Amino acid sequence: MASVVEYKGLKNSYHCGYCDSKEGKASCGMWAHSLMAQDYQALIDRGWRRSGKYVYKPVMNQTCCPQYTIRCRPLQFQPSKSHKKVLKKMLKFLAKGEISKGHCEDEPMDSLVEDAVAGDFALINKLDIQCDLTTLSDDLKQSLESEEKEKGKNAKEEPRDLIQSQHTEEKLGSGEPSHSVKAHTVPKPGKGADLSKPPCRKAKEIRKERKRLKLMQPSAAGELQGVPAQGEPPSLIPPKAKSNQPKSLEDLIFEPLPEDAAHKLEVRLVPVSFEDPEFKSSFSQSFSLYVKYQMTIHQDPPDECGKTEFTRFLCSSPLEAENPPDGPECGYGSFHQQYWLDGKIIAVGVIDILPHCVSSVYLYYDPDYSFLSLGVYSALREIAFTKQLHEKVLPLSYYYMGFYIHSCPKMKYKGQYRPSDLLCPETYVWVPIEQCLPSLENSKYCRFNQDPEAVDEDRSKEPDRLQVLHKKAVMPYGVYKRQQRDPSEEATVLQYASLVGQSCSERMLLFRS
Repeated sequence: MASVVEYKGLKNSYHCGYCDSKEGKASCGMWAHSLMAQDYQALIDRGWRRSGKYVYKPVMNQTCCPQYTIRCRPLQFQPSKSHKKVLKKMLKFLAKGEISKGHCEDEPMDSLVEDAVAGDFALINKLDIQCDLTTLSDDLKQSLESEEKEKGKNAKEEPRDLIQSQHTEEKLGSGEPSHSVKAHTVPKPGKGADLSKPPCRKAKEIRKERKRLKLMQPSAAGELQGVPAQGEPPSLIPPKAKSNQPKSLEDLIFEPLPEDAAHKLEVRLVPVSFEDPEFKSSFSQSFSLYVKYQMTIHQDPPDECGKTEFTRFLCSSPLEAENPPDGPECGYGSFHQQYWLDGKIIAVGVIDILPHCVSSVYLYYDPDYSFLSLGVYSALREIAFTKQLHEKVLPLSYYYMGFYIHSCPKMKYKGQYRPSDLLCPETYVWVPIEQCLPSLENSKYCRFNQDPEAVDEDRSKEPDRLQVLHKKAVMPYGVYKRQQRDPSEEATVLQYASLVGQSCSERMLLFRS
């Protein structure tokens, strides 16, 4: 089976939902009749993104608000203070029914990929892409501000924090879960201290000892990785003990609840298919939740969030369901991750599972539960889910968050999910976001690859090898073009080839009528 796409060309000078420019937006698009997971992975790694079955790519050096593809690295991810606050808030609510005081409006992660088809969904050919501009919650803003202040206060504690973070990163990088382990402490000296025991040492010396013990642990070959320093007193800490580590994302999400917990939360992964009984049976409830969300959060009129629009936008996907033996148990394709609280759906995260990533498409939730910051909570659950899939499928190790728009203040929050990378719009290599931010402060449009000689390695070099579907026959473009007399035909096909790259152009079928 092959991907079949219909290229629609360039669309420019139309309304931008980010800066409200009347005619500043520019993008190229195509209608995907079907997409294989491998092909869509390759497309989003070249800056493409889907909204329903429409796949589009911003023209980065022309559009008013350049949209950079952003991905998070879950294997090294550590939740920030504001993230922990959201997770603890959920645990308190589930365990005791506690509700945070004060009004809390959800962070805009409620729509990780902010691209919703605007206006009249029925007139699908319009396909204007708009952004989800929900504001940051007040408590999250305060958390981020306090986090910045804490950085200065904790500067003196950097050596200890550095050792802990390095250890945590090594564990996460290996795909192993990180657990909090309490270290044995040395008793304080006093009048009745036993002088026959080794003297108490300073915390700095103990930290050095821990580090040396780690180096001395046997390697896979059974040899010591390091040797003890001469003249050091014997260790007071057992070799297996570790310094107190911050709780991992999994520890915070899956912390056990008491037997008499006030609420029960269940997260179900359901394939987006009307042939799936679970998707079919929950469709009505899921759709009702969508209507409530759109009308309350986005103030959409009822006629713009009907069942047809909902189905086209969030239930119709060009991705073909695939279940290869070396893939995840759930397979590749599009899914709804449903959050069931006490037997009813309170949120739905729409995601695509691809060979190298979990790609977030959209999230809608019950506005009555905004106090739980479900946008942030669902993003953290999806990061943890990506790590779970990675244990079975090693290449599947990234979490794609849609687009990062540095020129739009309300869309910069995605940069808080670290470590993360931005896609270079010219060479399509990933660059750590920290390296990109200084350039983005100076210019909306940036080439992130610092090598001036670097080029797009998958650029279209042999357009005649591009595959065309014409009159139910598949043929190379070299054969097809000899049958055409329209001079604009070649320019359109070459533009398509340059945007999808050589590999995709040879695998996908370009439908031409």
